Amino acid sequence: MIIFRYLTREILVTMAAVAGVLLLVIMGSRFIRYFSSAAEGDFPASILGTLMLYHMPGFLELILPLAFFLGILLAYGQLYLNSEITVLVACGTSPNRLLRVTMLPAVLVSLLVAMCSLWLTPAGARHNEVMLEEQRSRLDFTALVPGRFQEFGDGRTAYTSALSDDQSRMQGVFISERQERSDGTPQTAITRATGGYQTVDPETGSRFLVLTDGERYSVDPGRAVAERLEFDTYAVRLSRATRMSELDEPEYASTMALLASGTPDAQAQLQWRLSLPLMVPILTLLALPLSKVNPRQGRFAKLLPAIFLHISYLSLLLAALDAISRGALSPTIGMWPIHLGYLLLGVWLTRRSQLGGMR
Repeated sequence: MIIFRYLTREILVTMAAVAGVLLLVIMGSRFIRYFSSAAEGDFPASILGTLMLYHMPGFLELILPLAFFLGILLAYGQLYLNSEITVLVACGTSPNRLLRVTMLPAVLVSLLVAMCSLWLTPAGARHNEVMLEEQRSRLDFTALVPGRFQEFGDGRTAYTSALSDDQSRMQGVFISERQERSDGTPQTAITRATGGYQTVDPETGSRFLVLTDGERYSVDPGRAVAERLEFDTYAVRLSRATRMSELDEPEYASTMALLASGTPDAQAQLQWRLSLPLMVPILTLLALPLSKVNPRQGRFAKLLPAIFLHISYLSLLLAALDAISRGALSPTIGMWPIHLGYLLLGVWLTRRSQLGGMR
C-alpha cells in the first residue's frame, strides 16, 4: 500500500500539473474567441462565464488522457533517474505488479473521462447551443453600451443614448447601415428615432427592430440627391427565422439516443465517445515501457516520440470518425481496429521491456 500510494501520488500530481497547463491554454484560446464574438455584439458578455463552464467537460475529455499519459512518462522517468525503480525491483516489486499499481489510477481517470464523454460533454454542448440560440432570438442590442457607437449585426452601426432597466427598449436611437438599391448600386441609410424595441413575427419567426418617431435618410457620398422619410413607426428586420436543426446533430444527442439510432453519424459519434475512456488504459500500457530512460539521457528523452505516438492515435480515431460519418467505413469495423493495434503495440512494448529487465 505504501508503494501504491507513493506511485499513485507521483502520477496524479504530475498529471494535475500537465492538465492544468493544457486546460489554461485551451480555455484561454476559446475565451478569446468568445470575447471577440461578444465584442462584436453576437451575444452579451454576461454569459461568457456560463459558456466556458459548460465547455469544461469537452476540454477535460481530451486533456485528461494526454495528461495521464504524460504524467506516467514524467513521474516514472524521474523515478528511473533517481534509481528508485531499481530499488523497487530489488525489493521484490515485479513488472507485473508495477503495471497493476499503475492501472488502478488509470481506471479512475478512465471513469472520469467516460463521465465527461458519455454524459457531461453532450449535455454541456447542447446547453451552450440552446443558450446562444436564445440570445440570437432575443434582443440584438443587449450587447450595446449606451453612449457608444457599436457594430449591430449585418454591417450596421448603432448608437443609443440609454436603455431601459430591463434592456428591452432603446432611447435616442441612431443606426447607419449599407444597403443596395433596386438597380444594385450601394447606398447608405441613416435612421434616427426617439425609441426602439424588438418584436418577433409569430408567423415567420423573423425578428424586427421597431423604431418610433423618427426620420430615415438615404444618402450616397458624392451625390447631391438624398431621400428623407419621416415615420411614426418603422420596422427594421434584424434576421430571418432561425432553425434549431443544429441541435439534431449527433454531437448534441445523448448517449442513449445514439444507442437507439442506427445512422452512420450516430454510430460514429457513439464510438468516438467510447474511444476516449478506452484510450486511457491503452495509453498506460504504452507509457510504462516508454518511461524507462537511461540516466544519461534524462527523463525527457522519450517524451517527444511518446507525444507523436499519442497524436497519431488520436488522429487515426478522428479520421475514422469522419470516415464512418461519410459512410466510407462500416460502423461494424469502426474504430476498434485502431484500439486493437495500439493495444497490441502496448503489450509488445511492455513485454519487450520486461524481458529486457526493469533496471
